[in-house]
Amino acid sequence: MVRQPSINAQNRPPLSIERIIEAALHIVDGQGLGRLTMRRLGDALEVEAMAIYHHLPRGKEQLLDGLVAHVAAAPADERGAAGWRDALRRWSVSYRERLLAHAGVLPLLVTGRNPAALAATTASLREILRRGGIPEAGAAVAAHTLLGYVIGHTALEVRGRAPAEAAEGPVDWDARFTAGLNLVLNAVNPG
Repeated sequence: MVRQPSINAQNRPPLSIERIIEAALHIVDGQGLGRLTMRRLGDALEVEAMAIYHHLPRGKEQLLDGLVAHVAAAPADERGAAGWRDALRRWSVSYRERLLAHAGVLPLLVTGRNPAALAATTASLREILRRGGIPEAGAAVAAHTLLGYVIGHTALEVRGRAPAEAAEGPVDWDARFTAGLNLVLNAVNPG
């Protein structure tokens, strides 16, 4: 079946990797990762699925890597932060919100897809720690621990339950996240 160009085709922005990733993210957010196909993505973009391969020659593998990079590679922003702990606290809260907003991509992070995106995030966190006076070895461990905490907590939150706590009743995920974050950040000691 040959798709007829729509009247709005001339008003659409040109196909780009960014536009493809945004459309894929919209599908994953609304329908789940399992519903993301190149055909469905082409329909959402109003192009033939093969047109996507011009921008993503490795196809769905490259698309999934791009989703992880888009969602997971959020560098820490130190503007307005009162010290390294405050900067990392702000990043953690923001990162958790980003992961919750795009929870369909979370399984890709947990399984280690696109480790370069996570490495870039860890490097950003390490830099904040180093500037805060944390030696390199401690900064590397603390950055890895913080990233693991935020991703792990969010994965449990998305599942809607914490391990071995069924009898406890409803969980206040915000309070639990803040308490755990305080434990992680307070355990980091400068030189």
